[in-house]
Amino acid sequence: MSAEKTEQPTPRKRREARRQGHVARTPDVGAWLGMLAASILLPMTVRSATDRARGILERVPSVIENPDVGVALGLLRAALTSVAIAVAPLAVALMVLGIAAAGAQGGIHVATKLFVPRFSRLNPLHGFKRILGPRAWWEAAKALLKTAVLAGVLYLTIKDLVPMLLGAGHIPLSMLLGAVGDAAVRLIRTAAIAGLAMAAADYFVVRRRTMRQIRMTRHEVKEEYKRSEGDPLIKSQIRARQLAMSRNRMIAALPKADVVVVNPTHVAVALQYEPDKGAPRVIAKGAGAIAKRIREVATEHRIPLVEDVPLARALHASCELGDEIPPELYGAVAKVLAFVMRLKARGSAAGLHRFAESTLSDSPVAR
Repeated sequence: MSAEKTEQPTPRKRREARRQGHVARTPDVGAWLGMLAASILLPMTVRSATDRARGILERVPSVIENPDVGVALGLLRAALTSVAIAVAPLAVALMVLGIAAAGAQGGIHVATKLFVPRFSRLNPLHGFKRILGPRAWWEAAKALLKTAVLAGVLYLTIKDLVPMLLGAGHIPLSMLLGAVGDAAVRLIRTAAIAGLAMAAADYFVVRRRTMRQIRMTRHEVKEEYKRSEGDPLIKSQIRARQLAMSRNRMIAALPKADVVVVNPTHVAVALQYEPDKGAPRVIAKGAGAIAKRIREVATEHRIPLVEDVPLARALHASCELGDEIPPELYGAVAKVLAFVMRLKARGSAAGLHRFAESTLSDSPVAR
């Protein structure tokens, strides 16, 4: 059926859908990428923050001994600067990865049409359809899968840590903190990798759903083609008008011709020869009805018509309007022009004239 959306969206349809906010995108990609980056950069951030905090704490006794406001403010500025420097790499990485994730999923675009109020969203029936629709079921299944995967990752990560925590009273604090920190990093990294795998699957599902939503019917594809390329009927009418105008210009130039070589009824080619401008030039040509019109106008203007079937066909096939005749036809056309000059000298050039034999009888073109 023509109403079924079976056709892939055109580039224009994709751009329009993008402006309306129909973009295949899942926020989980950026979130899980951020967690993966945090698992890599967090140990370095903690070490940097610890070193800087140690330096700040070493200056605290001097502030206590000399409680000066300027010294205290200087220490506060140093502490804030240290925190900013320690956290900056992680913050920049998270920001860059967030932008990259958005760019990889179709770029950053603000769909202003989504901010326009739509009262259909207040329809309870539409709300129930959204809640009970395939998309809602997919989101619920995705949430359950996330919970199960993260629970499994958490269990596998901390199962070896529990005995150590139970015997924490016999383990140095630094070793205990190091073990807990390593376990936390492993937990975040493993969860991020698993989450990225789920986000990739979610992206392909969302992309498939989005492409299905913006599919087009055959009628829509045809209408868009008409808008972008033009209606074929209108284009054919324009071409017809252009051809008519070209023929009119050709007929208007016909009185300048010195001779019209005819077939005698199927083909007509009008030649103009100006010795100071090179070889003879084709100023009108045609077959069928156009050839008939050329003969009529030539007769009205008393332009000689010379019947030479091979030459007329050769000129019509090898020359376009405005072209000079090709060198291989120089001899044949020269005979025709000489014949016309003799007719004009006798005052009998007008009308149709026939050669006793073709001017191309000895030419390679005729053979």
